[in-house]
Amino acid sequence: MTKYSKRYKSAADLIEKEKKYLLLEAMDIIKNFPPLKFVETVEMSVRLGVDPRKSDQMVRGTVALPHGTGKEVRVLVFAKGEQVKEAQEAGADYVGLEELVTKINGGWFDFDVAIATPDVMRDIGKMGRVLGPRGLMPSPKAGTVTQAVGQAIKEVKAGKIEFKTDKTGNVQVPVGRASFTKEDLFDNAAAVIDALQRARPATAKGLYFKGCTLSTTMGPGITLDIKEIISSLKM
Repeated sequence: MTKYSKRYKSAADLIEKEKKYLLLEAMDIIKNFPPLKFVETVEMSVRLGVDPRKSDQMVRGTVALPHGTGKEVRVLVFAKGEQVKEAQEAGADYVGLEELVTKINGGWFDFDVAIATPDVMRDIGKMGRVLGPRGLMPSPKAGTVTQAVGQAIKEVKAGKIEFKTDKTGNVQVPVGRASFTKEDLFDNAAAVIDALQRARPATAKGLYFKGCTLSTTMGPGITLDIKEIISSLKM
C-alpha cells in the first residue's frame, strides 16, 4: 500500500476526485499546493487515441513554450569548422565532435539537448544506441539536425521543447515551474495542446484526446476536461 506524505495529502484534498477541471481552475489549485523547499516542475500528461506501434501514427514534434520551461537548458552541439564558432557565440554549453563522442561513450551525459549539423551525422550515427534511449539523439524532425545551429540553440534556450508518444500512446511534457503565474502556465499548456492537435496523424481515427492530467513533481494529478479546453481554445 502506497504511503503518502502529509504534504501530498493536503494537496490532494484540494482536488475533487471525480471532477474534470478547466486549465485555469487546475492552475489555481496548483498555486495553492503546500510549498516545498524546491520549485517543482509542472507537467502535462496526455493520453492520445493513436497506435504508436504503427509508424504513421507516431505523434512527434516540437513546441515553443511562450514563457519557457523555467529551467536552464544545457545544450551540446556536434559541429566542426566554422559552425563551431557560430554555436559558441549562440550560447552552446558544449561544442565539438570527436572529444564529445569519446566523453559520451564513456558515460558522460551532463546536457539536456543535443544539436548536430548535417555534415557530422555520419560521424555520430552510431551514437543513436547511446543517446536514443535517453531522448538525446539529434533528429531532423525535432529540428536538432540543422545547418542553422545558432538559431536552433536560441530556440531551445528560449523554451522550445520536443514531444513524442511513448509505447502506450501517452505524451508527457513540462509546461513550466510551480513558481510561474497561473496565466503563464496556462499559455504554455495551451501551446502544448495546440501543438498536439496540429500533429494529429491523418490515419488516427476516432477520439484523439482521450485523457489529460496536470501535476507537479511531488504532487497529485489533476484531471482536465480536455474537450472543454479544446473548445474554449477554438482549435
